[in-house]
Amino acid sequence: MQFKISFIVLLFLASLQSFGQGQTNLELANQYYSTGEYDKAAIYYEKHYQFDPFSTYDSYLKTLLLVPDYNEAEKLVKKHYKKNQKNLEIYIDLGKVYEAKGDISSAQDHYDKIIKSLTPDLQQTLNVGAKFIALQDYKRAIQVYQSGRKILNGSYPFNFELAEAFNMAGETSAMINEYLDLVLISPSYIPNVQTVLQSKIAYDLSETFADQLRVELLKRIQKNSQPHTTYNELLYWLFVQQKDFDSALIQAKALDKRLSENGNRLIALGNLCLSNYNYSTAEECFDYVLQLGKERPLYATARISLLNSMQKRITSSNIYTAQDIERLQRDYLMAIEDMGINASTATLIADFAHFKAFYINQPDSAVYYLNKLVEMRNLRPSFIAECKLELGDIYVFTNEVWEAALLYGQVDKDFKNDALGREAKYRNARLSYYMGEFDWAKAQLDVLKAATSQLISNDAMSLSLLILDNNYDETTSDALIMFSRADLLAYRNQFDIALSTLDSLIEEFPGHALSDEAWYKKSQILKKQQQYTKAADLLKKIVDEYPKDILADDALFELADLSETKLNNKDEAQRLFEKLLTDYPGSLYVIEARKRFRILRGDKI
Repeated sequence: MQFKISFIVLLFLASLQSFGQGQTNLELANQYYSTGEYDKAAIYYEKHYQFDPFSTYDSYLKTLLLVPDYNEAEKLVKKHYKKNQKNLEIYIDLGKVYEAKGDISSAQDHYDKIIKSLTPDLQQTLNVGAKFIALQDYKRAIQVYQSGRKILNGSYPFNFELAEAFNMAGETSAMINEYLDLVLISPSYIPNVQTVLQSKIAYDLSETFADQLRVELLKRIQKNSQPHTTYNELLYWLFVQQKDFDSALIQAKALDKRLSENGNRLIALGNLCLSNYNYSTAEECFDYVLQLGKERPLYATARISLLNSMQKRITSSNIYTAQDIERLQRDYLMAIEDMGINASTATLIADFAHFKAFYINQPDSAVYYLNKLVEMRNLRPSFIAECKLELGDIYVFTNEVWEAALLYGQVDKDFKNDALGREAKYRNARLSYYMGEFDWAKAQLDVLKAATSQLISNDAMSLSLLILDNNYDETTSDALIMFSRADLLAYRNQFDIALSTLDSLIEEFPGHALSDEAWYKKSQILKKQQQYTKAADLLKKIVDEYPKDILADDALFELADLSETKLNNKDEAQRLFEKLLTDYPGSLYVIEARKRFRILRGDKI
């Protein structure tokens, strides 16, 4: 019994010694390899290979090829392959050895033999294909996957693998065809394919991939006699990705008719166009749904959305006539007469109230409509809160400041931990600022910043900085009082008085820190009055005289935009967009400026 115990202990100690020796060999091998002493590294890799062949094989073979010792490398591959002959990817290494010693013919024959040796084993095919990919032999990887498709009799399609192999081989058309073939196998593949294609479009520096995809889709749509709409759906998706909304509209109409969607897709596309300021296409989308008939379920939605788009198109451009305003008001009134004042038309009523208050100077009528909404019991509390905020804004417009403060306070209290509550607090602070109560306004803004982990709005941050920078002594406070008064007058559309007030500020406080703010505010008013040349002159003064001020990049971007869209000076606009990219790389406008610059330069976007 004692002999048996001693024998076991000796065996255990021997195994520990062997293990320790194995670890030492590997460490030495790695050390010699790192210093480029490959012949010495090979000696220790060989010793460790005896102890742990599977984890050592790759490093050992790599070292033998670097020595070089091709005969020993060939022996190693054959020996290792015998340990697991199902792993054909191991046998590929023999071709690597032939290539390394310059026997290209033998290597090619060997690779071809391996492809012919494939069995109906999915994992084997995937592994062999991946091995050729790793060797950057994309042609043979393609042959492997194509062979696997035949051997496995289509039980696994290999479309993703083939598509990526074609992509690496630079065969874009073949790659696209693999993805398009795949979506016919099962609709479940469509989201994955869209994700891949979206990535290809985004990172396509040549900017030709989307065009190739579009051409191939159109070919397949024309040839396809099947009832499915997969390719039409993908073409519609592609147009949306490229923001080619006019083409997307054509596809959306065709799909709506073919699939009897009752306008759902058109409503979604119209809303997307709205968010991208493409009002004309948005209105075509909504009008299409209206033409389907009053009995359709989305008729009211389309009518409301159409009026919303028309309002945004007219008011956002600052280029509208009295006739435009009258026509839009008439359309609103007709819609309200047809559909009534109820929960389903609530957004329409709210939009109309805003329009009446701020564009046709009928605040009393706007208040009437908004109060109707606030009194409704079946509307979302958040929507009612939004109506109260709008009411508060109208009361600021009509100088009923206590009513405004009361409504802002109600929303702040009811939605204290919500974005609506933060917005209400900001508007109350803005009201205090308008009234010249700067300390109180700043205190509310400080509470707003401290009470939330989220970033407060840019408007709130800008107002806080404005008060902080210009309310530290009597002189600066006097200037800020004049500026806030002009700000309020501009809010109330009393533009001439606002401009006179700003001129007085600049004259009475020459060189004041608020000078650039005053010029910027004047430029905004002049833009609304369509006096674009004067607005541009003021923006240029800010860029030239206050290049390091917080407003400099805002002024530069607006100056570039005016030069392009209103003053018809494309060359100057291109120069200004480029200046913004160069001088203000951290600006929030960089992405849009880069896009506009490239378009003006003639790049294909």
